[in-house]
Amino acid sequence: MSEFLELEALDGIRMPWNVIPGTKEDAVSCVVPVSAIYTPLKSIPDMPVVPYAPLRCRMCRSILNPFSRVDYSAKIWLCTFCFQRNQFPQHYSSISENNLPPELFPQYTTIEYISTAETGPVMPPVFIFVVDTCIIEEEIGYLKSALAQATELLPDNSLVGFITFGTYVQVHELGFGLLPKSYVFKGTKEVSKEQILEQMCFFAGKQKPTTGVIAGTRDGLSSESISRFLVPASECEFVLNSVIEELQKDPWHIPADQRASRCTGAALSVAASLLGVCVPGSGARIMAFVGGPSTEGPGSIVSKSLTEPIRSHKDLDKDSAPLFDKAVKFYDQIAKQLVHQGHVLDLFACAVDQVGVAEMKVAIEKTGGIVVLAESFGHSVFKDSLLRIFQSADNGLGLSFNGILEINCSKDVKIQGIIGPCSSLEKKSPLSADTVIGQGNTSAWKMCGLDKKTSLCFVYDISRKVGPDTVAQQTGEQLYLQFVTYYQHHEGQMRLRTTTISRQWASGAATVQELIDGFDQEAAAAVVARLVSFKMETEADFDPIRWLDRALIRLCTKFGDYQKETPSSFSLSPRLSIFPQFMFNLRRSQFVQVFNNSPDETAYFRMMLERENVGNAVAMIQPSLISYSFQSGPMPVLLDATAIGPDKILLLDSYFSVVIFHGITIAQWRKAGYQDQEGHEAFAQLLKAPHDESDAIIKERFPVPRLVVCDQYGSQARFLLAKLNPSVAYNSDNPAPGGDVIFTDDVSFEVFMDHLQRLAVQ
Repeated sequence: MSEFLELEALDGIRMPWNVIPGTKEDAVSCVVPVSAIYTPLKSIPDMPVVPYAPLRCRMCRSILNPFSRVDYSAKIWLCTFCFQRNQFPQHYSSISENNLPPELFPQYTTIEYISTAETGPVMPPVFIFVVDTCIIEEEIGYLKSALAQATELLPDNSLVGFITFGTYVQVHELGFGLLPKSYVFKGTKEVSKEQILEQMCFFAGKQKPTTGVIAGTRDGLSSESISRFLVPASECEFVLNSVIEELQKDPWHIPADQRASRCTGAALSVAASLLGVCVPGSGARIMAFVGGPSTEGPGSIVSKSLTEPIRSHKDLDKDSAPLFDKAVKFYDQIAKQLVHQGHVLDLFACAVDQVGVAEMKVAIEKTGGIVVLAESFGHSVFKDSLLRIFQSADNGLGLSFNGILEINCSKDVKIQGIIGPCSSLEKKSPLSADTVIGQGNTSAWKMCGLDKKTSLCFVYDISRKVGPDTVAQQTGEQLYLQFVTYYQHHEGQMRLRTTTISRQWASGAATVQELIDGFDQEAAAAVVARLVSFKMETEADFDPIRWLDRALIRLCTKFGDYQKETPSSFSLSPRLSIFPQFMFNLRRSQFVQVFNNSPDETAYFRMMLERENVGNAVAMIQPSLISYSFQSGPMPVLLDATAIGPDKILLLDSYFSVVIFHGITIAQWRKAGYQDQEGHEAFAQLLKAPHDESDAIIKERFPVPRLVVCDQYGSQARFLLAKLNPSVAYNSDNPAPGGDVIFTDDVSFEVFMDHLQRLAVQ
């Protein structure tokens, strides 16, 4: 595994197949598609940042890289992708084998360019807060203190806008400091840019242009009229704080048998149009803080009457959620508008009930927004995550804007699409495959918002057919992939990062062994998880369990060692041996089993899976479990019911939650207060160790996970028990000593493997 981690540290890329199947037929028989999970802005310690523009091939527009062949005497370089000969420009005249520019150094396969002449002036980021006021007083109090803390951390040069909504939408004029002033819009209908221009007096006392789309200062909007609503953070501190301080619950009366009338859709429509009018094309985020379901106007998910429950997975399956499709269509329009403007939608949903994340998913995902789901605005999951967004860039997220990502591939490799937070720019090219997965039909994508953790899954198609010319190919032939990301850095300037990697084609007779040697099972699990959750959302009547099982059986039949019809002879190479375990846990995970989760939670889990790197995706699929006891130091143990012991403390990290589980004896000693007594320092240390580890995990992660501290046989122990392999269930014949009995009808991993071996050798 370690060599794959080293490659990831170098370029931010993990691929399931690091030796690429040589023909289309081979690629199909490999089950897991040829793909790559790439983190465009991964922080790479020694990456050079150079102050000039990159050299591009004049045919295919790919960028000069360490794999390009260079003729130093003739000052010509050969493109790696289309083999075009390119002349070096004048300012490269001094290059020689001993005097290389950084982009040709073999170790700098990832490099960043800043060219100020091309990129224009530094743009300040824009944040527009959209705040729900239909929540109880206590929640408003929590939200006020969180917002006050967050606004203090805003970069001084950033522009800030503030919108509140309940039954109506209020746009606060922060540039008018004498007294609070706001423009009010009705919550029942969408608001277009034209209405915003007219009703918010953008052309007061001036002639409005009669033709063309009006957007930003270059179209005749005066910067004074824009700065009424979007004000530099350093100038509006007092006004903004007083607006936050005076936030009150929505004053409209709510009958006892009804929900509050909340117009989330209209508020987001106003925010999107306001940004489209004032700052199109420059990095901006709409940060929506929502405390309940939308019941009014466009995008509403439920009627006001409390007798009607909010849609569940069952309702969606039976098509009995009348408002769902309409709301999704509305948010899809918002997504298109925001992508066109280059703006991001972030959602902070804090409510015990659902708020409509499932409907908003399309807009959040296509714009690369952040989503945080918590039970209350007072919960640490929300408060700490919000502060983490604005923390200093070194340990913060490094929010970047307005990315455009392009790819180049060697001949015979085409791109089917990307599964992840981006939007296709519909730039059809010879690189686009005929089949489309996710955001496809293009070789360029828009990423309105991206940060150091955003990871995309590229799914490739091998188009090389079997024929006399493929047989004649010499062994060890390389193929190349290049990723080019042009984005607005969190410091404001535009940058271009390029990553070029090379992999080997599988060749000739020893293909299967070569493929096994280059198989990265963690990356494969992450890709399959993204694929299955994507198919569950887009394909009607898709059976995920059956699809996963058939894929796993085909993989084991192709790559396992066995004698036909003898299950006991079956074995897998160490390169593949953990993969069935990943699939077993993926079948039981919240991505596939939607039972007991609301559509909002499922949408949230899937959005997180589709934007995280391989390591984090694996933690979501198969949580890690560490055991602490007096006998030994902290050690990783199998995710199994037998790991539980009365004298052990277990630490489970399932990405979304971190669980500290005390065995029954430890819990009794703790309640008796032994840790505070003299002579029991070792026990106090044992209790403290898992907390130190969990603090370290929580500090690293975004969104901040939920911490659950529980005892064996306590009600919250379910957070751990639900994830364990039920090797000791209530119906087991001979329960193992120690361990805990799990009340479930799920099959255990042993039974799963027996069935797999039997089917694979048929």
